[in-house]
Amino acid sequence: MNVTVAFVGLGAMGYPMAAHLSRRFETLVWNRTHEKALQHAAEYGSRAVTSVAAAAEADILFTCLPTSAEVAALAGDVISGAGNGLVWVDCTSGDPEVTRELAVRLAGQGIEFVDAPLSGGTAGAEAGKLSVMFGGAESTLEEVRPALEAFATKIVRVGEVGSGHAVKAINNALLAVNLWAAGEGLAALAALGVDVGAALEVINASSGRSNVTENLIPQRVLTRTFPATFKLALLAKDAGLAMDVVRGARASAPVIAMTESLIRAAVNEIGPDEDHTAALKLIERWSKTEIR
Repeated sequence: MNVTVAFVGLGAMGYPMAAHLSRRFETLVWNRTHEKALQHAAEYGSRAVTSVAAAAEADILFTCLPTSAEVAALAGDVISGAGNGLVWVDCTSGDPEVTRELAVRLAGQGIEFVDAPLSGGTAGAEAGKLSVMFGGAESTLEEVRPALEAFATKIVRVGEVGSGHAVKAINNALLAVNLWAAGEGLAALAALGVDVGAALEVINASSGRSNVTENLIPQRVLTRTFPATFKLALLAKDAGLAMDVVRGARASAPVIAMTESLIRAAVNEIGPDEDHTAALKLIERWSKTEIR
């Protein structure tokens, strides 16, 4: 395709995503720390630009930032640099309400803003095998699909603008619920002297299994490695966004609400920059045992 893409936010996810894009498209990259953009250009042949306005001269602009606040803060620069027909694809795990408001504002400037949050973690980003939850028009999805396919193997339109971020928030809230519930159960088994590895072998062949029990706990908790790939503070943020979704729908979600409070307690006690699986260290403290 004779299309120029740009990527803003070369973090743990964005850096490899932009690398995959650069193999297929002319790709502009911008990062708050310019040296990182220069490193990406040297490594993957992308082109480092010195401003968000310059990045917005592309046909498709991708952002992948910590929160919607950082995304919204770029709007003025994007508007100043955008050409006719820019499509801004936000891959941030963002706030659905902020996303909808930003889409309305940008539409008045001739810019289409859509949300496309991701699942698959850093491993999926590096492998180019992410899943995308797309919020926006079907026609826009088809326009940007070739670019999304550079780093994603599953792309699903879940509704209008903001829907992707809503699904992502609920998805990560379910991750938090599964993580906390499994941690409580396994800590109790460990305190009884049960072989936790053996217990997981049975659980993972039974109805209690989940990605948490099949992958996260065996690979990160039992090994005591807790590799920092997805920060605990970000999981708390996403659980909070899920509760905003629940309240916006005037629904009831007491389990998610309680889990959000527990994850926030873990952030305070364990530390915001620890891997999200380190939340189980708080359960271990309360249970006076280790899950291993």
